[in-house]
This record gives sequence, C-alpha cells and structure tokens, in this order.
Amino acid sequence: MESISKSTLDFLKELKQNNNREWFNANKSAFEAEQKKVKTFYNSVMEHLKATDLIESVKIFRIYRDVRFSKDKLPFKSHFGGQFTRATNKLRGGYYLHICPGESFLAGGFWEPNKEDLVRIRKEFETDASEIRAIVNTADFKKHFEKLKGEAVKSAPRGFDKNHPNIDLIRLKQFIVTREFTDEEVLAPNFLREVTSSFVAMRPYLDYMSDVLTTDLNGVSLVD
Repeated sequence: MESISKSTLDFLKELKQNNNREWFNANKSAFEAEQKKVKTFYNSVMEHLKATDLIESVKIFRIYRDVRFSKDKLPFKSHFGGQFTRATNKLRGGYYLHICPGESFLAGGFWEPNKEDLVRIRKEFETDASEIRAIVNTADFKKHFEKLKGEAVKSAPRGFDKNHPNIDLIRLKQFIVTREFTDEEVLAPNFLREVTSSFVAMRPYLDYMSDVLTTDLNGVSLVD
C-alpha cells in the first residue's frame, strides 16, 4: 500500500463520534477491515525502512484504551499508532507513525529518557554540542522536522551552568523530532514515500544519539 485509505479516516471519525462499546461491537467487522489495511501499510513502511536501517519489528498498538488510571473513560482510541523498533542494543531510539483525522504525524527520538540516559545526553551537550547542532541544521533535517523538540526545565538542571553556551540543549528533558501531515497528504499516493523519506532523514540524528548513549564521555563503548 502506498497510502492510507479514505475509509480508514472515515471510520476513525465515526469512532470518535461514537466512542462506546455498543457502537464499536456493532461495527467490529468494519474496524477489522480498516485495521488490516493499516497493518499492510505499516508493514510496507517497515520493508522500506529495512533498506536503510536495521529494523527488528513493527508493533501496531491496540485500539482499546487502558482506562484504569485515567479520568478519561472513553474505551477506544480514535487513531491508529505503531512503532518501528531498531535492532540490537547499539541502535537506540525508534520510529513512530500516528494516523488520526486532522492530527496525523510521525515522530522519533527519546520521549522519556531514564535518569542515567538524560544525564549522559546532557553531559555530552555540555562537553561538545557541535555534532548535534550540525545534524539538526542540515537542509534535509530542517525540510522534514524544522527543529529538535521537547519539554525543558525552566532554568538549568542541577549541576549545570545556566550560562553555558549550550544551555538551550542541556535544558531539554525530551529529544524528539516530528512531522505533521494533513489528511490530504495521508491519502495521497506518495504518502509511503514521504513517511519513508522522513524516517531516513531522521536516521543521522538517531545514530548520533545511539553513539552517545552507548559510550562513555571518553568514547569507550558500554555495550558488546
């Protein structure tokens, strides 16, 4: 498949308007038909990604919401989402694709790095941020993602100088790149190519972060 089917977006719109078990059960066969199409598209993305990266698997997330600890008790998601996992412990980060009427996007990077990874990344930026700045300032990166995004602390993290020249990067708590798509772009026959090209443009960033997170500050590998 080269694009997402219009019937998939139409089904998700209807699901959003009728987010209850009775409607969903009555339309279960329609859901299964659209889910099958989406899985086929995600598998196509994975096959194209394998030509440029080591991809271990693709996982399509369940449509059912976990409402146990949420104030929002709507039982179903009104989107399809899936992630592509990179293979081996030397390749960190991953690729994500989100299909939702009016809110489709792809993303990658590091959403909630653990404490150790966060400190390691910040220490790298404190020591030398020239490589990451070179990556995010390339024409290809800016064309697809514009900039590196993520929540940040208000001042400086503990132990870091608030006047450091790389404090804009050191302040970050998340290290994410995203690209949004209109419904017209999602339905266009070149959507698969656009998704793939964006993920390929993301690869230098993920490889750089992988190098950081799998080595110490002296560049010595921490993994086999």
